[in-house]
Order: sequence, then structure tokens, then C-alpha cells
Amino acid sequence: MDQKFDLQNHIEQGVEKIVADTLKATLRNPKESAFMMKFAAASRKASKTRQKYEKEGIHVPGFLIASITSACNLHCAGCYSRCSNATNDAAPVSQLTDEEWLKIFREADDLGISFIMLAGGEPMIRRDIIEAAGKMQNIIFPIFTNGTFIDARYFKLFDSCRNLVPVLSIEGERDVTDQRRGDGIYDLVIQNMEKFKEKGLIFGASITVTTENVEQVTSPEFLNTLIERGCKLVIYIEFVPVTEEAAYLAPGEKERAYMESAMETLRRQYDEVVLLSFPGDELAMGGCMAAGREFFHINSHGGAEPCPFSPYSDVNIKDTSLKDAIASPLFQKLNERGVLSGEHVGGCVLYEKRDQVEAILAE
Repeated sequence: MDQKFDLQNHIEQGVEKIVADTLKATLRNPKESAFMMKFAAASRKASKTRQKYEKEGIHVPGFLIASITSACNLHCAGCYSRCSNATNDAAPVSQLTDEEWLKIFREADDLGISFIMLAGGEPMIRRDIIEAAGKMQNIIFPIFTNGTFIDARYFKLFDSCRNLVPVLSIEGERDVTDQRRGDGIYDLVIQNMEKFKEKGLIFGASITVTTENVEQVTSPEFLNTLIERGCKLVIYIEFVPVTEEAAYLAPGEKERAYMESAMETLRRQYDEVVLLSFPGDELAMGGCMAAGREFFHINSHGGAEPCPFSPYSDVNIKDTSLKDAIASPLFQKLNERGVLSGEHVGGCVLYEKRDQVEAILAE
């Protein structure tokens, strides 16, 4: 672990900031604020649990990414998950069951993990798992969704389980979004945002940042279109090129400098929305947060991976506990050998250094 950087303290401060910012952003909604105040207390308790494990020599990250399905109904251009065959039109029978996912959620709660990001594929295909997550009130579950499966039943669930926070994917204005995600997707996402606002439900937006849309999606004009519709969380994620043909879309030094400056400006101007940037915010964390430093990924088949962009695993959650998976030999070696640090092209250092990751896995 980086001796000059107190990662555990940064995790605690990061969780507290997200809670505080979200509270600030939801004060006009008593029901949402009441939940966030309860969660703030649960988050403090979770932090103490992680501190206890830290003293025992076990570093527990504050976040977990769970790809609860490999099935998706869209074919987004340049999708890293489809290009790596992690996502398909239909899910195979070997995926983790509802019961296995619920076991993971309970273990995460016991370990003091406060946030589990549900991803896929398209996670809202597996309604039973999301309903089970709604019962785990000590954990906030951001759900990264394309928005096409949101219906009246889901709106009712989100109203009763405020720990479920849909994060709708959008690429910018209509032309850019539909070009990447398919005709009509932009209008569907905007309609869902307006329904969330009408019902007083919190939601976020996830934006894949490329060389083509970086200026548009960080403009006050675009951010205002999201805020006016009730968006309380915006997550910017740099595009990861998984094919040579798409490499030109990966933000370079020029785009990253622009992004960093834009984020500083937007955060000063807007205190009613939480703005996160990856890997931009990782610079303050001493490098990549994956491989258990602050999060790791569990794929739909149970493999514990450094992150979704680094689909390598030496441990399967079916065969071990979540606590043991955190101590994966692969994760330990990636941290000890400094693979998570250094300059790189695109949004994921581990994807660029995949040859090193594969070599460690083969040892």
C-alpha cells in the first residue's frame, strides 16, 4: 500500500462526502433525506467495521462492483463488455443465482462495504436480485442501466427502497446518444428522468467520455438539462478502447486536462449534484482504485476480478467467502508490484497493462 497516501482515511472521507453531498442535494425531498440520514449512520458504523479489519491486517474496500448478469438487449458501439465476450444477448445458465448474490450482499454488509454498484449486461433484467438488494438498507446500490426495462413495477420498488439508485446511461445530446446506443434511446432515457423527477425519486446519469463528446457532456448547458430533470449524481467514465479501430475515441492528455479543468469549474458552480470522474478522481487516490484498493469486480459467473475492464480472476466467489476473495493472490501481487500506477492511454491502466496482468496470473 502507498505509504504516502492514507487510503483507508481517504475511503472514509470519500464516503462521508458522497453522503453529505447527497443530503445537500435532497433536502427538498423529506422522504429521501430521511433515508440518507439513516444511511449516514450506517455508513459511519461500516467505516468502523472496516477500520477494525484494517487493524487485523485485512483491507476492506468501501465499494464493490457486481455484474449481476451478462445479458443485454442493446448493442452499443464500442461496448468493452461485448468486445471481450463478457456480455451477450442471452445469459448462460452458469451465472450466479439470486441466492448466491444475496449471500454476497450480506457478506458485504458484515464487512462494512457501503456501496455496491450493480452492472451487467443490463442489470435490470434480473429483477429478483434488485428486489433483494432493496432489502439491504445499510448499502446503497447504484444501478448502471440503459433504462429500457424501467416500468411501473420498478418505479414502485425505487419508491419503497431508497437505497436503490438508478444511474441511466447517456452519451450527450440525442444525436450522440442514439448514434452509440440506438435510435430512440435518448428520448426513452429523458422520459424516464422526467418520471423520476415527477415521482420525487433520486437517480443519476452515467456518461462515457470520448474525444468526440468531452466538451459537450462537461458543458453547463448539458449538465443543466440533467439537473433540470432531477438528476443528483453524474458519473463520467473515460472510454476504454478494446479494439484498434476505436482507439481514437480514448481521451488523451489534451482531453484529460480539459476534463480536469471542467470538473473543477462544474463542482464550484453546482452543489446540488454529485459529480464523479473516473479515472480522473483516481489521481487523488494515488493511482487506480481497482484490485481491492477501493473496489473490485465480481462478474456474473462469480469470478473476482480487479475491475470490469480487467477480466482476470484467480478466485471464484462460489468457492470462497467475500473476505477471502478480497485477499486474492492476484489482487495482492497487482498492488505489491505497482501495476496499478503509472501513465497509461484510455480509461483503464489494467487494460493497457493486460500483458503484465496475464503474466502474473500465469505464475
